[in-house]
Amino acid sequence: MSAAPLIELRGLTKSYRSGEIVTPVLHGIDLDVARGDYVALMGASGSGKSTLMNLIGLLDRPDEGRLSLAGADAAKADVNEQARIRNREIGFVFQSFNLLKRMTVLDNVALPLVYAGQSRSAARERATEMLGKVGLGALGKRLPNQLSGGQQQRVAIARALANRAPLLLADEPTGNLDSQTTSEVLDVFEQLNRDDGLTIVLVTHEPDVAMRAKRLVRLKDGRIAFDGKPGTEVH
Repeated sequence: MSAAPLIELRGLTKSYRSGEIVTPVLHGIDLDVARGDYVALMGASGSGKSTLMNLIGLLDRPDEGRLSLAGADAAKADVNEQARIRNREIGFVFQSFNLLKRMTVLDNVALPLVYAGQSRSAARERATEMLGKVGLGALGKRLPNQLSGGQQQRVAIARALANRAPLLLADEPTGNLDSQTTSEVLDVFEQLNRDDGLTIVLVTHEPDVAMRAKRLVRLKDGRIAFDGKPGTEVH
């Protein structure tokens, strides 16, 4: 018997309302993401990819449909339960690194663990471990502005995964990076996916970034237009 998907979406719809104007964005999305998968979400502006990412990350609620995350019916959970699921199951990485400028790199990574109730020493020990995993073990005492853009994004990845979340959601994580630094960040993603079994869902508009994933899901007009191995899509 195969294991249940980490993410299971059935009939997901989403519209946005402005006054009396209703704009449909997603139309009945069905999607499974297995544990250990690495999925790139692509699509033109307005295709619904960012909306879908926000729904998976429990930052928004669908109008209709089922959203199961790690076996929990997350779409119907109340606000407090959704917050608990987010904190336990999901790490977020964004285009802007969102690091606190006056805190050391080590304390930036440890901060979510301190908020979660861990002792400062335990949080810093885990933060040190995660910085080593992303290749920055020697830079914990530096401030974010003493790092390159790629190094700052790796710090953000370490912080996102400090709580041992099995799912990483990355929204245009290489959007502010040059090609060499993009490749370095994607190397980290691939290592975490390969060695730690981390499940990654990444939104990107860059074909070269999507080609590094195991799976490409392309949205068009709020529907899935392609779901398969990168490089096999027929235009």
